[in-house]
Amino acid sequence: MNLSQNTISEVQDRADIEEVVGDYVSLKKKGQNLWACCPFHNEKTPSFSVAPNKGIYKCFGCGKAGDAIQFIMDLEGLSFPEAIKQLAEKYGIEIEEDERLPEQQEAYNEKESLYIVLNYATNYYKDLLHNHEEGKSIGLSYFKERGFSKQTIEKFNLGYALNSWDGLLKAAQSAGHSEELLEKSGLIIKKEETDKVYDRFRNRVIFPVHSISGKPIAFGARILIKDKKQPKYINSPETPVYHKSEVLYGMYQAKQTIRNEDNCFLVEGYTDVISLHQSGVENVVASSGTSLTTNQIQLISRYTKNITVLFDGDTAGIKASLRGIDLILEGGLNVKVVLFPDGEDPDSYSQRLGDEAFKKYLEDNAKDFIRFKSDLLLEDTKKDPIRKAETIQEIVRSISKIPDPVKRAIYVKETSEILEIDEAILVAEQNKIILREKQVKGDITKQQANNLSHNYSQASEQIQKKYSPFEVAALQEKESIRLLLSYGDLPLAEETTLIQYLINEFKSTEFIHPVYKRIFEDFKNYLNKGEILNEAHFIKNGDEEIRKAIFSLFTDRYELSENWEKKFQIYTIHERHILNDSAFTHVLRLKHRSILHLLDLNVQKLRETDSLIEEEKILRYQMQLNEAKREIGDLLGMVVVK
Repeated sequence: MNLSQNTISEVQDRADIEEVVGDYVSLKKKGQNLWACCPFHNEKTPSFSVAPNKGIYKCFGCGKAGDAIQFIMDLEGLSFPEAIKQLAEKYGIEIEEDERLPEQQEAYNEKESLYIVLNYATNYYKDLLHNHEEGKSIGLSYFKERGFSKQTIEKFNLGYALNSWDGLLKAAQSAGHSEELLEKSGLIIKKEETDKVYDRFRNRVIFPVHSISGKPIAFGARILIKDKKQPKYINSPETPVYHKSEVLYGMYQAKQTIRNEDNCFLVEGYTDVISLHQSGVENVVASSGTSLTTNQIQLISRYTKNITVLFDGDTAGIKASLRGIDLILEGGLNVKVVLFPDGEDPDSYSQRLGDEAFKKYLEDNAKDFIRFKSDLLLEDTKKDPIRKAETIQEIVRSISKIPDPVKRAIYVKETSEILEIDEAILVAEQNKIILREKQVKGDITKQQANNLSHNYSQASEQIQKKYSPFEVAALQEKESIRLLLSYGDLPLAEETTLIQYLINEFKSTEFIHPVYKRIFEDFKNYLNKGEILNEAHFIKNGDEEIRKAIFSLFTDRYELSENWEKKFQIYTIHERHILNDSAFTHVLRLKHRSILHLLDLNVQKLRETDSLIEEEKILRYQMQLNEAKREIGDLLGMVVVK
């Protein structure tokens, strides 16, 4: 979708944050803002705040923040154009599109036509299931035997394909759909050597696969008779609207519950997903016959950072699936595993136990991936020290996939306790694996790998620091932007405004954080034109990074009740009342933090140089920086913060 800037601007201007959010949650006024329990995670005490005067929302529990468009994107899992289109429809705004190149228009038209054809097929298969004698006696009977209720069958748009070579083909053509589109959608097969055309799905129950926004994009089909010549399941091929490595079955139905529960159960097949929904476990998806991919993991991460993998009680199958766990870890997500008894799968076991007992089983048997992998792999190595060593390396290799060094350290410690192996040995092995993989990828040379190996102890110390000088400086820069947005046009002493004062003071100070630097440059450029920017400018015109930065600056969790002054005559000092002192103190702090960052960079240069002349130059600069740090420190000590 190639939306015009006019449409985007009109939606941005018209979309009312209170109305948009109010369609999904019940908002209650408290002070200047509106509050509700967060729709993005499960909570009992409201921490989700909407600021109508700023047009933004923020949750102080999970950290989600944005404007009306971002809210729709986050909640519905939509792209920016899809969210704009949805809001345009809500407000009756005509959708205009910029002119596309001929090939772009052709591709767009083809996709839209495929969606129409696939939607037709979904309704066709549904109608056969409920209204055709063959569909009712075979397909509907099968679903009822599986325990699927009428509501569940409707929820997943389940259907049935007749035992006919061209039932769908003829019906679709009668409805005006072309053979070419039916073939491109994967619904029919055309044999080039014989020119024979026939339905892909015949004599099978149908499981439609939906996009994240709920459009049918593909189908899975299960045969109900035993026939060794035919596979049990067949699936749609790749098409312009269906890329199986990017899709998870059940995500459309599960996304809201995944977000609320902050966890996603991952299973293997269609019926596993549907049976778990039937048991009241709705935060579940399936990879549907494909190995788990990085794209599918990224899709889950849009809604939660926690995945619980449900494994059938088949050890051989589990070992073959362990690569998926490593991919999840590599994607930065947290993994737990539930193993079912031998011969059971999520579908059969949920029906055997019943809803409440099954939920309790999932809760009680979810194992951390380290403990699960240790139990599984060490089972066969009790009397074989070589195989045990290989198994330990396999576990450490999984830990090394985790991008967060703090999480890696925690898992190494846990592994050390479980396997009764010295933690330092595991750390050394982990470092070898990480460096080896970097070397294989070409990220570092062999010499660099050797140097890094010797310096890992220093790197570990750096990781343990709570904040680096860069991070501390960035926090001060963030505060600069907040002050500019909140009080930029307010006067200070000597007939100057806050924005003029800060820009003048920061002439010799370079912002370090790239996003805050760009925002500050915008303030300077517009001030030269006589304009003082506000948050609305950045929300409307900024890119995603700038918008996120602006959203994070506003909406305080707590605000003073008006009753303090009106009812009880308790008067408090607001920040605007002490703006002179606040601005002066802030300038000093920012300069102080910038100097700390420069000192840190200078020390790194000193370590890297081999030149005596360069070393002397760096040391002279280091002395100047230390002197400036001392002077500003003295001034900060004299400032009284009211």
